[in-house]
Amino acid sequence: MPAPRFTRFRPSSESASRIKANLPRLNTSVEIRLRSSLWALGLRFRLHVRALPGNPDIVLRRHRAVIFVDGDFWHGRRWRLRRERLEHGSNSEYWIAKIEDNIRRDRAVTRRLRQAGWRVIRVWESDIKRDAGAVAARVMRLLEPEVDRP
Repeated sequence: MPAPRFTRFRPSSESASRIKANLPRLNTSVEIRLRSSLWALGLRFRLHVRALPGNPDIVLRRHRAVIFVDGDFWHGRRWRLRRERLEHGSNSEYWIAKIEDNIRRDRAVTRRLRQAGWRVIRVWESDIKRDAGAVAARVMRLLEPEVDRP
């Protein structure tokens, strides 16, 4: 899938553009908090494996699972409400197109990974900020082998 082009859009300000350009894309503080909690629970993993679709943040090869740490804004958490707010804000056409494209891309990446036999776990940055240990525990529960049912 080719990268989207937003050439007809312009940043609302040069300072906004600079801020966005300087945001870390890898090894964010939120990712590090989750990785630390997962490590403490005994999980071992690889980071940002480019060979996999979407370049997952955390790869648990032993469990054939990947974890994406999705930013609430960039990946459209509570999208209907956020979209309504963005419609009334500055440069709304750009932001709505950008985030909707991110949501479409996330779904396509999830589908490709699942078709390849990977378990895909997506977690929200605000959940990690609130309680990284609880998110790590939830990941552990998702990784537990299915119990045979009678």
